[in-house]
Amino acid sequence: MKHPNRRRALALAVALCAMPLAHAQQKPDQKADDFPNRPVRLIVPFAPGGATDVIARTVAQKLSEKWGQSVIVDNRAGANGNIGAVQAARSPADGYTLLMATSSHAINSSLYRKLDYSLSKDFVALSNLASVPLILVAHPDVPASSAKQLATYAAGQPGKLNFGSGGVGTAAHLAGELFNTASGAGMVHVAYKGGTLAMNDLLGGQIQVMFANLPEAQPQLKSGRLHALAITGRQRSRQQPEVPTFAESGFREIDLQSWFGLFAPRATPQLLVDRISRDIAAAVADPAVQSRLRDLGADPIGNQHQEFQAFVHADIERWRLLVQKSGASAD
Repeated sequence: MKHPNRRRALALAVALCAMPLAHAQQKPDQKADDFPNRPVRLIVPFAPGGATDVIARTVAQKLSEKWGQSVIVDNRAGANGNIGAVQAARSPADGYTLLMATSSHAINSSLYRKLDYSLSKDFVALSNLASVPLILVAHPDVPASSAKQLATYAAGQPGKLNFGSGGVGTAAHLAGELFNTASGAGMVHVAYKGGTLAMNDLLGGQIQVMFANLPEAQPQLKSGRLHALAITGRQRSRQQPEVPTFAESGFREIDLQSWFGLFAPRATPQLLVDRISRDIAAAVADPAVQSRLRDLGADPIGNQHQEFQAFVHADIERWRLLVQKSGASAD
């Protein structure tokens, strides 16, 4: 039988050994409470000036105000958003590097046979900031005022009309391919390194048609330099109420939209994920941010981690089926 003093000494030793573990378990709480205590880097994997960049900067400014720390937008364009995504995936999982990903990254999961990252495995979804409809726009020289007129005109001279996009496998590219399939238009795809470059060539007449994110097309539509034929979505846009939906135009299957969301590296502590997710949702809910996003032609969302994570998994599968149907490949 052990001596009582020995039993007390053993109990004290066990309690002392447990103290570091309890302290370690408290660290994630402390990190979440203290976050951020230095500037946060937000990687935008596309060129400045496009819809992704503008939406990211709008929310980043509000987060800077909320956190009392700078949220620095770092544009790392290239390879249809993959270069910036790889950099974010390899960053420390401490909340100080975030990624602005889009539906293009969900598409890339099927478009590329080999990627150096996985949107579903290497990242945790934080919040879907906004969704944006795609609007079919044409150069004024194109004699069409509706999607059906465009289809008839293009089919009459197959291979002569070009439609541009910000890259192979982007939502704009796949929308164009679906339009070709549904209408028999036979337009030729021209891929650019970003939607802004495609828009510039559309304005210059080098290409004739484009499925554009509404924020990118808004200024040109207001100035009359382009005209709109149809828009994706279940209902007409508040910003372009005179433009019919594709469903109204007889192309119900063309219902693609772009989404724009924030992600963190997968190993980011859950308490920190929850904290950042709540803060982003609060930033998007701010009336000034809502107004700015709507002025751009975006529909604000601002959901939280679990809802957005489920959406991303479902969206990857949805785009996989569309990529297979279109036959698009980046390899």
